[in-house]
Amino acid sequence: MPNLNRKHVYLSLVTALLLQLLPFSGILLQIKPDFLLLVLLFWLLRAPNICNIGVAWTAGILMDLVTGDVFGQNALAYAITAFLAVMYQRRLILFTVLQQSVYVLLLLFVNQVILLLLKSFSGSEYFGWTYFVPSLTGIMLWYAVLHSRVSVHIMARQQ
Repeated sequence: MPNLNRKHVYLSLVTALLLQLLPFSGILLQIKPDFLLLVLLFWLLRAPNICNIGVAWTAGILMDLVTGDVFGQNALAYAITAFLAVMYQRRLILFTVLQQSVYVLLLLFVNQVILLLLKSFSGSEYFGWTYFVPSLTGIMLWYAVLHSRVSVHIMARQQ
């Protein structure tokens, strides 16, 4: 990966954080995927030497700060999800795009389950089954990015 540098990775993470902060309302707010987590997972799987669990923890702390959530809950969820992503990163190279997408969907669900548990411990109300809809929209976005020119361009740079 000689052409891939930290500046591109961190710029995409900042862009994802800004996308996360866009003022959605109504149904768009309910189906909005976690853009920052998706970009983190992309870089954790594509460039684990640049984006690691520490970057995921820092991104989670920033997410907690800008959204006003309980301090550390996103950081913990992102760090655990990043650990699970990095743990199987070498094997994922051998998977097809569909198999990788299923794994990323499981990671998105794990992240939401961790956040659900942490929010229930802090006294939040019951969220219902629609709480998991952002994972489904996130995997659709993931699949679209994997088949777009952006992903092809990044993968071509890595070779």
